[in-house]
Amino acid sequence: MVYAFEEALNIMKRRAWPSEARKAISGVMAGEGVSATEAPRGLIFHRYRVDEGGKIEFAKIVPPTSQNQSQIESDLRQLLPSIADKQDQQIAIDCERLVRSYDPCISCSTHFLKVNIVRDGLIPE
Repeated sequence: MVYAFEEALNIMKRRAWPSEARKAISGVMAGEGVSATEAPRGLIFHRYRVDEGGKIEFAKIVPPTSQNQSQIESDLRQLLPSIADKQDQQIAIDCERLVRSYDPCISCSTHFLKVNIVRDGLIPE
């Protein structure tokens, strides 16, 4: 760890830093661009189209969570039979844990998982 920090500091000292944090954009023109970048939970895809004035006409972002949605649902279906004998609250915790293994923020940020347990054909009130 110490070596890594020392090396990082040395790299930063040797680097030629630009005089400005960002440069002004001149000559805005219409165009379209795409990108794929690595996020902590997988690839995130971006696609944008702008008009001659630089106004965004189209934007599409495909985050890793939406790419994993089908697999998350499949894994939940596979998990549930093995935990069906647990208390309802523990089942909800185990399901949320599985979802968070794909995306640690989704269960809180979007309230993705709503657990409604039906036992013996009785729907809880």
